[in-house]
Parts: sequence; C-alpha cells; structure tokens
Amino acid sequence: MTENNPDSLLGLDEAVRPHSQVAAFDATQPLTMAAGGILSPFTIAYQTYGELNAAKSNAILICHALTGDQHVANAHPLTGKPGWWSALVGPGRPFDTEKYFIVCSNVIGGCMGSTGPASYNPATGEAYALDLPMVTIADMVRAQAMLIDRLGIDALFCVAGGSMGGMQVLNWAALYPERVFSAMPIATAPRHSSQNIAFHEVGRQAIMADPDWRGGRYLEQGVRPAKGLAVARMAAHITYLSEEALQRKFGRKLQDRAGPTFSFDADFQVENYLRRQGSTFVDRFDANSYLYVTRACDYFDLAQDYGGSLARAFKGSRTRFCVVAFNSDWLYTPAESRAIVHALNAGGASVSFVEIDTDKGHDAFLLNEPDFIATTRGFLHGAAKARGLIEKEAAKS
Repeated sequence: MTENNPDSLLGLDEAVRPHSQVAAFDATQPLTMAAGGILSPFTIAYQTYGELNAAKSNAILICHALTGDQHVANAHPLTGKPGWWSALVGPGRPFDTEKYFIVCSNVIGGCMGSTGPASYNPATGEAYALDLPMVTIADMVRAQAMLIDRLGIDALFCVAGGSMGGMQVLNWAALYPERVFSAMPIATAPRHSSQNIAFHEVGRQAIMADPDWRGGRYLEQGVRPAKGLAVARMAAHITYLSEEALQRKFGRKLQDRAGPTFSFDADFQVENYLRRQGSTFVDRFDANSYLYVTRACDYFDLAQDYGGSLARAFKGSRTRFCVVAFNSDWLYTPAESRAIVHALNAGGASVSFVEIDTDKGHDAFLLNEPDFIATTRGFLHGAAKARGLIEKEAAKS
C-alpha cells in the first residue's frame, strides 16, 4: 500500500498480518473461482484448538457466519472479546477441545488474514479492492478443503456452522461427501431469499453511497467509509433479532433522559444500541469485505448447482446430519431448514431435525441457549460413538 496509507491507520493490520496461523498457497496451487478467473497466490488464516489424534479422525471444521472470523474460542485480537462461539468450544463444552481437534478459518473474501479485498494484490502492490474476483460460498469451501489437505486430514469428523457458516456446511456435504462424517447446518437455508438479498443490497448501497468509499479504493487514500459500513451493520443487525427480543430488551425505553428531546438524537435505547453496534463494527471489519461476503450469500442456491434439485446435491450421502433451526428466526426460517431436511430424506441421507423454542431470533446460535447447547452435545456424542472415537479414548485412558 502507499506510504500515506499505513495499515494501522485503518485498523486493518489483521488483513495482512493476522494474529493467527496462515496457510499460503503459491502459483502452483491456484484457486479456481466459480464466477470465473483464478486466485493465485492466496492465503487462508486459521486457528486450531485441541490436538489431532494419531488416526486423524477427530478433526472438526467450524465455519463462521457473515461477519465472523477464525477466532472462534480465543480472545479477538482487535476487540479483546471472547471468541464468538466460546459457549460451545472449549474443554468440557460440546465441541470439546480435550477430545476434538477444532479448525476454524477466515473465509476467502474476509478481512482477518485470508485473501480478501484488503489484501495485497501482487499485480499492483496495492489492495485488491474490487479487483478481487467475485467470491461464492463454494469458493470458500474449496479453499477450506485445500487448508484441510495442508493439515494432512483426509476426512473431517464434523463440519458445523450457523447462518453463512451453515451454507458452507451444506456445500461441504455436497462437494465432499466422502470427507464429511457428520454435519451440523444451523440457522441457515439452501438458498438466499429475495428478502435477504434486499436487506443485503440496502447495506451495500449504504457503503457505496459513503463519499469515503471512493469507488472501493479508500485504502490507498487513507480513508474508510465508516459511516456507510456502520449503517449497513445497523440494518443487518435488526434481522438478527426477533421482535420479541427487541421488545423485551428495549421496548420504548428512553436512553438516559427523562423525556423525549424532540430531535434526531438517539432518544430511545434501541437507537443507541444500534448506533453502538454500527460504530464498534467498523473497527474490526473492512467495508469491501462486507460487499463480497454479502454477495456470496446472495448467489448461494445449492439446488441450482444440481439441476434444480436439492435432493440431488445429497444423493447417496453417508454423512450424518443434524439440522437446527430456531422458531423466532425470521432471517433463515424453520421452514427453510425443513426444506433441507426433506431434501436430505429424499437423497437417502441420515438426518435429524431440531427446532428450538426461543425468542432470541437468528442470533440464538451465537448465544448461551441451553437447548441448543444440549442438542449439539448430544449429536456430537452420538456421532463420536458411531465413529469409534469414544471407545478409542476410553481404551486410551
């Protein structure tokens, strides 16, 4: 990048110097993109937890959601907050790091060390910006498969993830059925709905309407479209919560004042909450990455890749599935999860379905939701018995 644009100015050190392990793939290992073109060279930033057993049979890949990253169970290097799935990943937790080897990577197109729009373009010496090829969910999965190959793992005990992470899980099961023993697609859908595409477009337009977006070349000019990105985050965050949760948490309560100011200040607590969500988000995420990962979700339509038949994507699969939905999730509804279950049944796959009763909305999979935690623990325990992991560990002790 140019001298007037140090990475630290924009808080994007992690894009090029991540606090995690990095797998680099040179020109001999290109990534062929679904939309056309080649990404080469490229990097994948990732974190691991626990130890890989001698048989390499206890590896679990966790796929992150839209604005998540590889820091699933460790303190985030930018915010200092606990990992985004600390409630489920760790010693004695469902994804037990004393039993399993956990891998979580930043997706291609992200901004935490995997190649994305804030990464250096070797052809120009500047950031890729919008010169990065368009990224799809399948591209993210193929890159992850290359990482798993690099780690010497032939087959994964489980692939799990929620929201956009769940899309990756479905794509893994379709592309690499022989490499996935069990799968947990959580709070997700087999295709992005028209409503969700619309919400994403509102966010993208907010970013691109910010004068500091500069046609996507803001890094070179030492600025960033913080206001546009914050508005995009605010709009998206509304979709992650249910009406019941918003009412329970905020209602019409005023923010630190006895009465309304009759102005455009943040009079209501919910307004202040959304503004805070937007302002903190811009400190850890790149605006162009937001454009890329939202577009990847928009293009996701797994059935379309298999002649219009979702069942065909899973035909003959021997993967064990647990599909999880939340009844108050209106972003990825339980009906969409049931469509996945129907397709898996039609394809002859082994599948269980759990719809969890909660008022927490889409974000329930990220929260300390007891029924979800119990479901995850039970599914993994059953899969571990079927895989022979429990017996082996019992014999070892």
